[in-house]
Order: sequence, then structure tokens, then C-alpha cells
Amino acid sequence: MFWRRWFHVHAHLHSLPALAAEEETLIGGQAVIEGVMMRAPHSYCVAVRKPSGEIVTDEQPLAKVSEKYPLFRHPILRGVGNLGQTLVLGIKALQFSANAGLEETAPKKGGKEISGWMLALNLVISLGFFIFLYKFVPLYLATALGRWAPAFQGRIAFNLVDGLIRIAIFVAFLYLISLWKDIRRVFEYHGAEHRVVFNFEAKQPVTVENARRFHTFHPRCGTSFLLVVMVVSIVLYTLLPFDAFVWKFVGRVLLLPLIAGVSYEAIRFAARHRGGLLATVTAPGLWLQRITTRPPSDHQTAVAIHALERAMALEQAQGGQLVIA
Repeated sequence: MFWRRWFHVHAHLHSLPALAAEEETLIGGQAVIEGVMMRAPHSYCVAVRKPSGEIVTDEQPLAKVSEKYPLFRHPILRGVGNLGQTLVLGIKALQFSANAGLEETAPKKGGKEISGWMLALNLVISLGFFIFLYKFVPLYLATALGRWAPAFQGRIAFNLVDGLIRIAIFVAFLYLISLWKDIRRVFEYHGAEHRVVFNFEAKQPVTVENARRFHTFHPRCGTSFLLVVMVVSIVLYTLLPFDAFVWKFVGRVLLLPLIAGVSYEAIRFAARHRGGLLATVTAPGLWLQRITTRPPSDHQTAVAIHALERAMALEQAQGGQLVIA
């Protein structure tokens, strides 16, 4: 059970909603276990279909980070703040979805409900694995290649090789976990979330029939964000004035918040200048979504619609206006 949930958390980290979506459209979302979380500016709803077929929800008001902490209104920092809130909210949504399934498949005997500390432990292990797989391993392989081929020892060439190795590992890992049945279902709900958001953005009545007409590849998906993170990493790592392996690795870990903030600004700029150079950097993310999304069933799309409707109702109850920017 522990490792199964660990893979769900790690898949969640690869399918985060794009941080720039908040600036461009009112509704964003993400897939969870047997369900979807939809988020409006000041509210969210997690809808999960239980094994019995019943749809259960967890819906709450949600203040923007920039409203609670004015420091996060500034460039770079706003991306860090939004990413932090997205991770916390995503883990909370994942916990709700996991417990919803356990209520029927493993009734609460002896405390079998997944607790917050168990998911927190999963998150810590996932982040540790992320640092090992995407920071340590590419750096180690690029260093070994540099010893074998001196032409790759220059700072620019070294970090380019390091970045290409990182991207290759990223794509390979996504493909491998997509072969697992449980993760495939998460990716199907990911596709349902994208179709429903597209349906909403098209200003058409949000129905299963209408959502079917839209594809599952969304330009503001978190997959695109992660790819931009890797491109930005190549540039920033080139600026590190270190040659020793240990300091290169430490620098890569410490730069994570800065990389997230810069990547957020890049996606935000690309969204506002769709024909520009930065827009072409986010385009490969659409191709990668052929791995991280799958065509959903009508039942899965219905869950995404339910989450959207509940989030919209809660937003309106708080005085929000649901319009497209």
C-alpha cells in the first residue's frame, strides 16, 4: 500500500496544474485518485467517484497566497508562493481521494484511513527521489562523460549535456509509470480535467457531450511547466561558479525555488505572447501530454464536471464572478 501511494504522489508531482493558469483563466485543476480537483481563485472542489459509483466531494474556500502575504505579489516570488500552495493543496486533495476509496475497499478497522503524516512522508520521499533522479543522477552522468570526453568539460557544454540527460530521464520515467494501470487511470482523469476546462473556456454549456469534442492536451498543463523548469535549469546552472561535484549538486538543490519562480514568469510571459520565442519552449509540453493524459470515459468526465460545478457554486457564493480573462 505504501509504495502504491508513493507512485500516486509522484505521478501527482508530474501533473501539477500550470502556475500561470491563474492569470489567464478562472478555472484550473488536477487529477487525483479516481477523481479531479477543480480550483477557482477563491475556492476549490475535489470530486471522487467511490467504488460504489457515488461521487463525494471536498469543497473549501481558498485565499490566494498573494492576498494573505503581499510579499508573494512580486515577480519570481509569486511563482514560488503559488507552487507552494499548489503542492499543499494537491497533497490535501490526494489524501481525500485516497481515503474516499478506502472507505469501501478497506473499511476503517484499526485506523486504516491514510493519515496526513503518511502522505507527508510520501511527499518527502517523492521530493527526495526527485532530487536524486533529476539532480544527482544527471550531474553524475555528465561528470563521468566529461572525464571520458574532455570536449564536454566546458561549463556551457557540460550543463547542456546535464540538461539533456535530465530531460531524457524525465520523459522515460513518465512513459514507464504510464504503463502501470493505476497511474493510467490518474492520467485518464487528467484528460477529463483538461477537456472540461477547455469546454468551460469555450463558453459553451459544460456537459459530457460538449467536453467530448475537446482534446486532452492543454497548453497550460503542469507537464509544460516541468519542461520549462528543465530548460531554465540549464541556463541557471551555467552561471554557477563551481567546479567541484559536491558544490554543483548543492547549488542545484538551493536554486530550486529560483528556478520555479523564473519558470513561472516564463510561462506567464509566453501565455501573453503566444507567437513569441518563449511560446515555442512550452510547445513540447503538449507532445508530452500524450503520455500524461489519456482519453477519459464519460463517467470520468462527469466527475470533472461535478468538481467544476461545485467549485463554481462556492466561488459565486463568495461573490466571485466567473468570467474568462
